[in-house]
Amino acid sequence: MKQFQIEPIFGSENWEIAGFSIAFTNSALWMAVTVILLVAFVYGGMRRELVPGRWQMAVETMTGFIDNMLEANIGKEGRKYVPYIFSLFMFILFGNLLGLLPIGLVGLHPFTFTSHFTITGVLALMSFSIVLIVGFWKHGIGFFGLFVPHGTPVLMTPLLFVIELFSFLIRPISLALRLFVAMMAGHVLLKILATFVIDSLNAGPLLGATVGPAALILMIAISALEILVAGIQAYVFALLSSLYINDAENLH
Repeated sequence: MKQFQIEPIFGSENWEIAGFSIAFTNSALWMAVTVILLVAFVYGGMRRELVPGRWQMAVETMTGFIDNMLEANIGKEGRKYVPYIFSLFMFILFGNLLGLLPIGLVGLHPFTFTSHFTITGVLALMSFSIVLIVGFWKHGIGFFGLFVPHGTPVLMTPLLFVIELFSFLIRPISLALRLFVAMMAGHVLLKILATFVIDSLNAGPLLGATVGPAALILMIAISALEILVAGIQAYVFALLSSLYINDAENLH
């Protein structure tokens, strides 16, 4: 499980402020790398050329994709959330893909920060906070009407209110858990298959010629699947965030 360990780097293990550790970790490093790549990606597509190049087309395609998703789920009012949902989607997507890079520099291997519940939890809380802010800003105390389905009998109102409230409060946990589990499970499987390849080669020619190649082929296939999962999980996170915002906008 070493690939999931958060460790201080660049000799920062002793950095402290008021007794609190502010060590710069491998997780922080790869989040910073992701932000830099995201900014560079967007900046490269803002040239507004008469004949769009591939870079500009890529940025416009992604922003158009997010815009269409928000318009379908929220309506025309959803366009004001494009910057947030686009940044959320691309941040998760880049983070997922960077963690799959098969490289290692001076002992520093790629780190998938989305495989930690603390990171996905903060991202989920950001979306949940927007839902609360928008809901109370637009509807005031009427936002609590979200927890009482239309046409509910009076006698059933207290029970359904509690159930709907619990379901609402569990949303950020389920949102964060889905991404965290998917990324961790995929990386653990890849590590197990890689161990099979190495151990079979060390176990003798018979296992090296049978189990090793089979495990390697399966590992390559799972790696390709992980690339697909990286995109799907980023999309699901962005989609569910937009659906939750839709509840706050329209009280569905």
